[in-house]
Amino acid sequence: MNTVEITKMSLVEKLQAMDAIWDSLIHDNLDVKSPEWHGDILSARKKKIEEGKAEFCSIEELRARSTK
Repeated sequence: MNTVEITKMSLVEKLQAMDAIWDSLIHDNLDVKSPEWHGDILSARKKKIEEGKAEFCSIEELRARSTK
């Protein structure tokens, strides 16, 4: 399958294909490590929470930001 074929798929077909790929990956028992920078970001976020400096928003607020 190539990009041209994927663009011709309906949304439902694309979602079904993604679901099949994820299901396949789960059963492949791959030992994929997260990049080190993922841990760095999570540590920085945890520190902000612990210091009371984290800012949170509702999903509605997040959606409003993304439409601007």
